[in-house]
Amino acid sequence: MKTKRYIAFLRGINVSGKNKIPMSELKNCFEALGFTEVKTYLNSGNAVFSSEEDSPADLTNRIEAMIKEQFGFAVPVFVIAKEELAEVLQNAPDWWGKENKEIYDNLIFIIPPAAFSDVFNEIGAPKEGVEKIQNYKKAIFWSFRRKDYQKTNWWSKTANANISSKLTIRTANTVRKIVGM
Repeated sequence: MKTKRYIAFLRGINVSGKNKIPMSELKNCFEALGFTEVKTYLNSGNAVFSSEEDSPADLTNRIEAMIKEQFGFAVPVFVIAKEELAEVLQNAPDWWGKENKEIYDNLIFIIPPAAFSDVFNEIGAPKEGVEKIQNYKKAIFWSFRRKDYQKTNWWSKTANANISSKLTIRTANTVRKIVGM
């Protein structure tokens, strides 16, 4: 069986002192699951690893079970093949990720079984002239001016809506660095 590179995004760890998982321990736990070439990035639950398994759903289940067992709390996890994430980035809209310091570019990952329609139905349309979104596969490109974040429709709702537990968000820079690992 061929080894493939994957990326796991853990939702809501190491935020305001809650759900603490040291990245060195996370790396060790991933290796204990039999994953190889494990690297973590930042302290917000980003892991790149290799596995012979080819089902992101199976990998997600194993990682979520390991976190519950090792750390004692449940964490939603989004797993994507590295090549698939690279393809998502190749399909970014023209307005996203242009390194403009005034613009905050994010990639929202939708944790299955949730879908874009679920997210949109709950959060609603982006606020015209303030924020932009575009769906591509299991991700949503989302941008807004940093100074206008409180005016957006999506800012508070991605954190507080019922659907929020099915979303994990990373900045454009973080996603690009991870794909390059």
